[in-house]
Amino acid sequence: MVRRLVLGCSGVGHTLIEHARQRRGDVYVITDDTGWVTTLRESNVPATEADPADATAYPERADVVVCAADDADRNLAAARTARRAYPAATLIAYVGVEADAATRELIVATVDRCIDPVSSLTQRVLEVVDADADERIVSLVETIRSLSGPLAVVTHDNPDPDAIAAAIGLTRVADAVGVDADACYGGEISHQENRALVNLLDIRLRHLESVDLADYGGIALVDHSRPGINDSLPTDTDVDIVIDHHPPRGPVEARYIDVRPDLGATSTQIAQYLDRLGIEPDERIATALLYGIRIDTRDFTREVAIADIEAAAAILGAANVETLERVETPTVSPETFETLARAIRERELEGSVVASCVGEIADRDTLSQAAERLLDMEGVTVTFVYGFLDDTIYASARARGADVDLGETLRDALGQIGSAGGHADMAGAQIPLGILGAVEGDSTDSLVDVVRESISGRFFETIADAPAPPTADVDLARVPAPADEGGEHGESDAEAAVVGDGSEDGADEDANVDSENSDVGGGNSDVDGENPDADSE
Repeated sequence: MVRRLVLGCSGVGHTLIEHARQRRGDVYVITDDTGWVTTLRESNVPATEADPADATAYPERADVVVCAADDADRNLAAARTARRAYPAATLIAYVGVEADAATRELIVATVDRCIDPVSSLTQRVLEVVDADADERIVSLVETIRSLSGPLAVVTHDNPDPDAIAAAIGLTRVADAVGVDADACYGGEISHQENRALVNLLDIRLRHLESVDLADYGGIALVDHSRPGINDSLPTDTDVDIVIDHHPPRGPVEARYIDVRPDLGATSTQIAQYLDRLGIEPDERIATALLYGIRIDTRDFTREVAIADIEAAAAILGAANVETLERVETPTVSPETFETLARAIRERELEGSVVASCVGEIADRDTLSQAAERLLDMEGVTVTFVYGFLDDTIYASARARGADVDLGETLRDALGQIGSAGGHADMAGAQIPLGILGAVEGDSTDSLVDVVRESISGRFFETIADAPAPPTADVDLARVPAPADEGGEHGESDAEAAVVGDGSEDGADEDANVDSENSDVGGGNSDVDGENPDADSE
């Protein structure tokens, strides 16, 4: 429950207090104005007559502190005292009337939100202290501020645009509240459009292989909810923050949890955080968040909520639409066309399900693009495309309009002979060739036949009795007590620490790409949320 402390009182402060009393949480007021104290007590509002800048009068704990006097200098003094008394609290200050520029700048530098009467004063104050959204943001800020060191924001392995955008957006939130943060990922960023997104926006990511988690004071998971499940973290990793929009298939443990399956993208949640905190996203973050929302909702046609549309509209003005056009229209590699042609030619159809073995491949990312394109065939609701590279069979599956959980289906079908998992409508798998590769005559054609017989049979047998997608039976968008009280464009698995066109630039630390060609090949705008190593949340 949110505990709100109001320091000083005025007409604006009284309006805020009356509004807050109708919401969950406690309200406590400290003011040296005898008249306001009497008025508040007559309305059954706890009020103490004391100097708002006197910390000895403060209660033991406050989650939100509002400096609400009419005098800017007094609000500044109260804000500085409150910041020292409640370092993890969300601090809001009313500038007051006739504040000079210097005082206003000092207030802005001290508090988290500065309310200026010129900017629709009362309405903005009411928004800042509103119900559920307020509880989320207050608890998030408290959790971040309580960390003993920098925050590592970890995406699921082989991150898609939604995960990438959410990661850099959360690092911006951490930075705004005074905590350093790094966006980290495992696997690789191999899909052409995802690489173009990272390149063109100059997104700085760190590969988990290049970092020491002991250097961080906290771990946040974005776009997935459990360590070791679809990420490269140990399963026993202590997690501080979880922000996701997928229904989890197991218990989620963290100090702060915001899991909202009713939303279409994690980027929407991050955009809401930025809005609630009054943080204007720069062009890089706004563009990434907009792309993340569009990709995960398939341009607002799949699992979309009103909040997704509102978030996209709010950040559209700051986003670079021309950059998104460059990301979405990269050149298509010859390997992609060849894989798609073979997927069409070699397809096996059972009802509305298509499986296709494309044989030996040069780029496993082409499988996800072929699986996506095959969904455009009339009457097809599930696609499964697979091929082999070196000593491994790679597979990618897609579903549209089918009551099936592909992540669970592939895990049931192939988990015993390899690793598999993913989302309900997109998934992947990796299977060691093993003895399948030991065919007579070392013939690729013979190997294709052996692989097809082994893999397609398992898939068709399992899909016939496939599990339905997971649903959230309870409200998972919850915020636990504060600490002191207690992909669409997914990628295949890899260990590379650098993304891009094969260069080794910055290999020991950064995943920022310095590609010579921004339009890196590949023509699929809705590809892979799968992780071949484990099931995604």
